[in-house]
Amino acid sequence: MPDPHLEELRNALEANGITLPSLGVDLPSLTALPARPLIALGNCNLATVQALAAALRRAAER
Repeated sequence: MPDPHLEELRNALEANGITLPSLGVDLPSLTALPARPLIALGNCNLATVQALAAALRRAAER
């Protein structure tokens, strides 16, 4: 079952034309007691970084 927070982030990024190929749940963080899952944003190329920064700037201006 996919993490709903991960899917929410993936969908929001996709709505802005951004794909983070390495986006996923950090598996070691699931083993902590209590479990505190982390979302791993992963690596991305410079074009993706620029698109992400532009989307965040647009959102901040609203």
